[in-house]
Amino acid sequence: MGEAGARRISRAPVLVLIGGLSLAIGLVLIGGMLAARPVDAPAAGSPGTAQSPRELNVILRDYRFDPTPLYLYAGETVRLHVVNGGMVEHELVLGDSQVQAAWAQADAAAVPPAPFATPPVASAPAGTGGIRVLLPSGGATSVVYAVPATGQLEMVCHLAGHAERGMIGRVTLVAR
Repeated sequence: MGEAGARRISRAPVLVLIGGLSLAIGLVLIGGMLAARPVDAPAAGSPGTAQSPRELNVILRDYRFDPTPLYLYAGETVRLHVVNGGMVEHELVLGDSQVQAAWAQADAAAVPPAPFATPPVASAPAGTGGIRVLLPSGGATSVVYAVPATGQLEMVCHLAGHAERGMIGRVTLVAR
């Protein structure tokens, strides 16, 4: 049997596979670039009030907050819907540097003294301000928060090792 009788093998499946893989890689790269973009500032004229808080969602992921930055109007009232989408317990502490320091100290004091020991409850001094939400994996809650008119706010998870792994979110105060 010579060359004329040999069966020709089609290259079409290989070309389709290469084209499909190229398309998939391109879509993953585009998705990654879009996910890394910062969240746009809220539309002007929409700050929340005590009677009608602006609704916002904050997702606690394993060692990051979504969205970050969180855009808040100075002096507005918001209703934060907080969801722990991570695999472990997380907290959201929203406040200025004094609030963050108080909860960092409270969480450090609440570390169990020995393996399998029951940890003491973390609590900051009365009048600390800000908010703290502690959620188990899959947990969710809502909280109303009066945003201060001035200052610098941030979101931090002060549970042991979480901030060190990057669980610190930015907050941008927008002037009315």
